[in-house]
Amino acid sequence: MRPTELDPLFAPVTSLAGIGEKTADLMRRIVAADTTGRDVRAADLLFVPPHSVIDRTRRPGVALSGEGSIVTLDLTVDRHQPPPRGRGSLPYRVFAFDETGEIALTFFHAKGQWLEKLMPVGGEIVVSGKVEWFNGRPSMVHPDHIVAKAEAGALPAIEPVYPMTAGLSAKLVRKAMASALERMPVLAEWQDRTVLDRYAFPDFREALFHLHQPETPTDCDVASPAWRRLAYDELLAGQIALALVRLRMKRVAGQARLGDGSRGAAIRAALPYALTGAQQRSIAEIEADLAKPDRMLRLLQGDVGSGKTVVALLSMARIAEAGGQSALMAPTEILARQHFSTIAPLADKAGLRAAILTGREKGRERTETLAAIADGTIHIVIGTHAIFQESVYFHDLAFAVIDEQHRFGVHQRLAIGAKGAAPDILVMTATPIPRTLVLTAFGDMDVSRLDEKPAGRQPIQTVTLPLERLSDLIARMRRAVDEGQKIYWICPLVEEAEGMDVMSAADRHKALAEIFGADVGLVHGRMPGAAKDAAMADFKAGRTRILVGTTVIEVGVDVPDATIIVIEHAERFGLAQLHQLRGRVGRGQAASSCVLLYQSPLGEIAKQRLSVMRDTEDGFRIAEEDLKLRGEGELLGTRQSGAPGFQLARLEHHADLLSVARDDARLFLQRDPDLATPRGQAIRKLLYLFGRDDAIRLIRAG
Repeated sequence: MRPTELDPLFAPVTSLAGIGEKTADLMRRIVAADTTGRDVRAADLLFVPPHSVIDRTRRPGVALSGEGSIVTLDLTVDRHQPPPRGRGSLPYRVFAFDETGEIALTFFHAKGQWLEKLMPVGGEIVVSGKVEWFNGRPSMVHPDHIVAKAEAGALPAIEPVYPMTAGLSAKLVRKAMASALERMPVLAEWQDRTVLDRYAFPDFREALFHLHQPETPTDCDVASPAWRRLAYDELLAGQIALALVRLRMKRVAGQARLGDGSRGAAIRAALPYALTGAQQRSIAEIEADLAKPDRMLRLLQGDVGSGKTVVALLSMARIAEAGGQSALMAPTEILARQHFSTIAPLADKAGLRAAILTGREKGRERTETLAAIADGTIHIVIGTHAIFQESVYFHDLAFAVIDEQHRFGVHQRLAIGAKGAAPDILVMTATPIPRTLVLTAFGDMDVSRLDEKPAGRQPIQTVTLPLERLSDLIARMRRAVDEGQKIYWICPLVEEAEGMDVMSAADRHKALAEIFGADVGLVHGRMPGAAKDAAMADFKAGRTRILVGTTVIEVGVDVPDATIIVIEHAERFGLAQLHQLRGRVGRGQAASSCVLLYQSPLGEIAKQRLSVMRDTEDGFRIAEEDLKLRGEGELLGTRQSGAPGFQLARLEHHADLLSVARDDARLFLQRDPDLATPRGQAIRKLLYLFGRDDAIRLIRAG
């Protein structure tokens, strides 16, 4: 049960004064928390940090107020100048002065009576806002604040500026923040005393007040003690939640899985290439884990095309030798079928039977597959999350492989765990993750890295090209198609979006088909599964030579003789995604190239991103650069799908706190795994505040 003292913070924002359903929906857009399927709460607002501040203490006087500067002025009202009758589109002006000069306070669509009452002629007022100069005369359009001089103390000296969205006013957001802050109770301290002293952290409630009601501009700085305190709280909540998952998995005893190596040897003999040193090292690490009675929970990180699937297959062969079954879960049907086409023939060489199970398998075929999984005649099941539906029963699920982990959250990891008697789990990701993020997202895992490319892989030449030179690119493609090469063409959108000046996949397909005719295919996420498969099969078999698509081909699509990839509007993609897409070529023996087609002029970050892509193919370096350029929020895909999207922690600024939080979480849980001590009880409140209360349910589930 959630502690009752947190209830006011967990009430919907509509319980705050002046916020209705419509405003609550707008608020949803500015909060970083995952609010899927629930109301935005008061606590969600408290974790939206200001991105900057306005310093209202600057009082230079009218004549010394620079163009575009935000100033606070002590003025005397001189006269009102309403627009002429019937000319409501003209502004209403109030002229006021100080000892240095006169300024016009300008209002559009204003109510004259209200302005006369607010600023009576001869009255002394304090106004704050942005000054603009026109023909040597200063003016302030719609001042941010207007108060009588006697009430000047009510003006905020330092005003936080929050992320905004159309329809929300800054005033409304600040008012809502203040109301939410009032609900914050004084909570028992959950931090370790030594950490508080070492970093001079204020207490939790005080830190929130510093952030939302700053007294100096530095209070809102990402490096301030207040912000760092809150970031550390969030990191600690994450690390404790992950450590509890790990503890729960360790509590359910695993089983030592020992094989004789015979099936693995048959697969190795069938491979057309030798394994890399990194593959051999990773397989040895996994086999050592499987031989122990503890459950394995390991992350296999490998750059695009580093050979993760083969590592998984050889691990599954070891499980089959020990008499168990394996399941491989992929995030999309295209990827599941891709894995099946790679794994099934090799498994067959070792006398292992593989089957595929997605939402598309129906009728008798599905019934037969389910029966063979239940009686153990199928050794390896490959599919989407359909594998873990209640209707699927395994004879002895001993090993679960999850591909592209960042698409699945902790919940799915636990759902898999429930399918067998404590199966060992291997998570694979082709998104190289900086070490700091491995700690955050996967603090509960051991890590193996595939940091070598298989022999024979060609380097990919990457070039950037402005859209103005499209005709040169088309001429180059003509020659390539005549030589029998295959080309991917990636667009950011499926169809034209209103207000976006971007060529969609459907439009680009149409334009290229006018030049290349039936050689052009199309694939995107909204197509039915069978149509997607047909488009991929045509491209693979060479019936089409150019495949136009969206990022649906980002993960795992394998056409070894595709040698060119064009990424249109490359400036709209993140680095990790560009790197994933580029990895679709360079998979065979022929030299390959990647063309990053961009719209001029490029912004500074886009420029840096494209030059990193030109300079390196090392996914781990790219991931580190991506972290610097974008922060961690987007790096692992969307927050809703289990990525560590933080509300307050910014890893580019707070990475030093991460290992401290990890060590603190580990040490604390060794002493108090049930969160039963006074500090444990306080930590339960921390977990609720940061939406990690699933971990508390794990303690109860034992």
